[in-house]
Amino acid sequence: MDTFNAIPIFVAVAESSGFSSAAQILGVSKSAVSKRITQLEQQLGVRLLHRTTRKLSLTEAGERYYQYAVQAKRAAQQAEDAVGEMQGEPKGLLKIQLPMTIGQILIAPLIPLFLKRHPHLLIDLNLDDNNINLVEQGYDLAIRTGELPDSNLIVRRISSLHSSVCVSPVFYQDNKKYLQDPNQLVDINCIIYSYSSNADVWQFHSIQGEEYKVKVAGNYRVNNSIALRDAVIAGSGVGRLPNFIVKQSIENGELIPLFENYQMPYKNLYAVYPERNYLPAKVRAFLDFIVENLGAD
Repeated sequence: MDTFNAIPIFVAVAESSGFSSAAQILGVSKSAVSKRITQLEQQLGVRLLHRTTRKLSLTEAGERYYQYAVQAKRAAQQAEDAVGEMQGEPKGLLKIQLPMTIGQILIAPLIPLFLKRHPHLLIDLNLDDNNINLVEQGYDLAIRTGELPDSNLIVRRISSLHSSVCVSPVFYQDNKKYLQDPNQLVDINCIIYSYSSNADVWQFHSIQGEEYKVKVAGNYRVNNSIALRDAVIAGSGVGRLPNFIVKQSIENGELIPLFENYQMPYKNLYAVYPERNYLPAKVRAFLDFIVENLGAD
């Protein structure tokens, strides 16, 4: 057996502490992963993993082998990146992770155009609101919003995402007297986006520079912006939503924006990707394409 080809499998098992999770990351069967690790141990003549019914852990030999295996895997990736950077035409598999709603509305509709420009690329697109580990799961890049945690990822700002507070026309007519000033929101039913870091506190800035923080509450919390928008359209309450989600609904009269003399804090939209000595042509092409199409506030 070629020991070098087993290194990515061993690293995936070591970092995910299991055959099943490693198999999912690698896109192969659990039995194939288990068999390859057993063959590696037989060839090396040592046991690399402690196996229990609940989890796997590295032996002392496994710990030492892992240190060098990670370096070997990184060196192989750098070699691939160095060659990829020289390619005139981006090629190969590009694995991308996107937040669900941003992916659905802003980026997924652009993928056919990107593939038309770069017909030798393959796209593996994953829409998921969880901040996954890009390196461990083999992603080339991800799109993220808001404050980013410290990491070894490279960050490139794409644009700003602004928000509006909206209601349906019927809800506005029924509650008009409570919807003239942001501070009145404490007395009205608000629909809450549960993934927001400031879900229950909505912040406003007046044109005079005054800042208002309003504690809101309501009978509906939801972790999907499209579902939230639909509830607001149905007249369930007041919603705070990104402009790219409500733009069309405002234009066609389904929603009415409130407090237009106030601004809400915006979030930045970022592309993040693993730190590398050489940026592959496929990653550079996608970054440039996204900035070209979305790089405006």
